[in-house]
Amino acid sequence: MNARLPQTAIDPMALQSYVDARWSDAIVPELVKYIEVPAKSPAFDADWAAHGLLERVLQSAADWVRAQKVDGLTLEIVRLQDAQGRPRTPVLFFEVPASAGRDGTPAPDSGKTVLMYGHLDKQPEFTGWRSDLGPWIPKIDDGKLYGRGGADDGYAVYASIAALQALKSQGAAHPRIVGLIETCEESGSGDLLPYVDALRARLGDVGLVICLDSGAGNYDQLWLTTSLRGMASGVLKVEILTEGIHSGDASGLVPSSFRIMRQVLDRLEDSATGRLLPASFHCEVPAERLAQARATAAILGDELFKRFPWAHHDCGGATVFALPTTTDPVEALLNRTWRPTLSVTGADGFPELRNAGNVLRPYTAFKLSLRLPPLVDAPSAVQELKTLLEDNAPYQARVTFEGEGAASGWNAPATEPWFEQALQTASQAHFNGAGCGTIGQGGTIPLMNMLSQGFPSAQMMVCGVLGPKSNAHGPNEFLHLDYARRLTATVAQVIARMP
Repeated sequence: MNARLPQTAIDPMALQSYVDARWSDAIVPELVKYIEVPAKSPAFDADWAAHGLLERVLQSAADWVRAQKVDGLTLEIVRLQDAQGRPRTPVLFFEVPASAGRDGTPAPDSGKTVLMYGHLDKQPEFTGWRSDLGPWIPKIDDGKLYGRGGADDGYAVYASIAALQALKSQGAAHPRIVGLIETCEESGSGDLLPYVDALRARLGDVGLVICLDSGAGNYDQLWLTTSLRGMASGVLKVEILTEGIHSGDASGLVPSSFRIMRQVLDRLEDSATGRLLPASFHCEVPAERLAQARATAAILGDELFKRFPWAHHDCGGATVFALPTTTDPVEALLNRTWRPTLSVTGADGFPELRNAGNVLRPYTAFKLSLRLPPLVDAPSAVQELKTLLEDNAPYQARVTFEGEGAASGWNAPATEPWFEQALQTASQAHFNGAGCGTIGQGGTIPLMNMLSQGFPSAQMMVCGVLGPKSNAHGPNEFLHLDYARRLTATVAQVIARMP
């Protein structure tokens, strides 16, 4: 067994106090400015380069990082082009060499690097914001900073630097640290792999990845993400006519494109249960993840489904709420992390209700978002999906499925003893004695699979601030400021414990 190097003693209270001050004085004002910029991801802004909004938030973050004057830190904005000479979305890359402690503790000499990851691009506006809120209107209310992108995931670069500053304020020894902040994550990170390849030598031998783009089961403890679902998306279109026809003249003879759409989707999903029918879209849940789901279910209980804004109505004087697919906490966790699910996230071919005349529409198009279990290969799923939906169309209608993205999920590597101890100790220190919880997430972070393949021995600290009702991608997205401060200090303490 390798001997552990001596480590600088960390004062958790002083560390937290320093982080709290940095958040109040330096980070929150920057995030307020960041939220004001509609820096939508390229999938939602085809003219992103001309509009310059991604460039604006990236430059602003870079200027802020430089202004912190962190000892030894170097930073640059890296730009690449694709094969056709078009600009790829840029990334921010920073690097800090390993450092000895103020008390004489030597700098780690293992050659291992800590990689800190985040992104600055945003989801689009969406509807349903509170009347006093808006996607580009930052507002602090009840300890929460509302606005698009603050929690997902604009805070990451600022929190990463604050964690590093906190370590240096303690005079703690730390390993080499690099940061990679992209601007294409909400579009599936399509530009990221070329940057990882271009920067691979500069990334070094990554021993710990800290990804601040994930979620939390509650705001009472540190949560380590142990798995991420994959994602396959695309547009399914059913065409039956070349133009709209009076419904009184054609209905009953011309089949509805919507009815054909339902028949086609029935090949994929059992509409009564939501279960996806192709066996290849499922995988066995590893025993370790099942045990973790049971432990997490015991912590969170019915908060797993109560946290959502369920529709409700009055029924005989009683308020009746819509129901989840299950009220069993273990099944709830598995449904949103290890089982495939279909969502229709957009539609075309429908007029607005106020403009909907008695016309049989020529086509129906749905945007499909398919969440896949962590161990299912997403590109293969897209191909199978295309065949399944297009072949043998009812009434010989023209049915097409055009894939728009595929990203495989991720299952965390085995946790090393030092990492487990560091997580538990840091969580207890900064969350009033509460230990670190583990949870799978239903979302997708394409980088994690890339890094797991490129650095198979690295430990993965995938965590984030997207706790109950934070509502990333939807209306009223917020950043829970107290949790963000505690998470930042926790990250600093884990880095200090890396052997």
